[in-house]
Amino acid sequence: MSARRPRLGFLGIGWIGRHRLQAIAETGVAEIAALAEPDPDMLEDAAQLAPGARCVGSLEELLAQELDGLVIATPSALHAEQSIQALRRGVAVFCQKPLGRTAPEVQAVVEAARDADRLLAVDLSYRFTEGMRRIRELVRNGELGRIHAVDLVFHNAYGPDKKWFYDPAQSGGGCVMDLGVHLVDLALWTLGFPVVERVSGTLFAGGERLTARPGRVEDYATAQIDLQDGTALRLACSWRLQAGCDAMISAAFYGTGGGAALRNIDGSFYDFTAERYRGTSREALATPPDEWGGRAAADWARRLAEGQRYDPAVERLTDVARVLDGIYGR
Repeated sequence: MSARRPRLGFLGIGWIGRHRLQAIAETGVAEIAALAEPDPDMLEDAAQLAPGARCVGSLEELLAQELDGLVIATPSALHAEQSIQALRRGVAVFCQKPLGRTAPEVQAVVEAARDADRLLAVDLSYRFTEGMRRIRELVRNGELGRIHAVDLVFHNAYGPDKKWFYDPAQSGGGCVMDLGVHLVDLALWTLGFPVVERVSGTLFAGGERLTARPGRVEDYATAQIDLQDGTALRLACSWRLQAGCDAMISAAFYGTGGGAALRNIDGSFYDFTAERYRGTSREALATPPDEWGGRAAADWARRLAEGQRYDPAVERLTDVARVLDGIYGR
């Protein structure tokens, strides 16, 4: 990488894409060079954040702009193919989750990044909350003893507003693919990606249990994930749950020497508290405000500007994808 700021392109600039564009632009470490978005109103809004960027109509046109990196925020079915196309052209990639709908799709992208020696990252943004950073430190330093149980919850009173989310061929799944991926990643990342021994899941849609390979996606799911070291992970997630608030989000880790949990506050999607537990007492680890939403994107942009290339840590993304495949019975 030369001394100049890396040139970035953005493919898909809806709410998430625009937010990540702004987060990267605020770092000042990269040049926003080109934008591609089929919705003209969204494209116009994004162009105001990057007035010097060229607006183009396709991924191919983006890749013709001599880019160093590409930010992808398109429907899930396109992520793997678009990421591979960019990586094979020598362009680093920051992609929205999921990187692929299945473990083989994710593995194909990781292999493309390795072959091209290009920086690849996925927007697993909850890793960048101050609360999870503190909890991970406690776990990895052994301050909670041996972790034997993890409870993971992400209930959303709303469902996505785009039709493709409800088509299994396009989305790869429902609330597990949309929300559960964050929780599974947080748990495995915090625990140091231990070996997963068994995975089972139960999926519902409209209150009815789904059979294997259904023609619709789940809106409620539970899962049991057993690790080789004996640790038990329990997952519950949903769309449109009548939970009495906008969202219920938590990741709780229980060990032989104490516990710790990240929880959202008053149904918020953005405000979190983290606490450490000792018996019946608790202490705060992190409290709002915490502007964490764009940190993953900004971190990728900074690493790209530093000249970083392939990071073997992305190989763990396949571990997360395999767990999701297990929940879906694939």
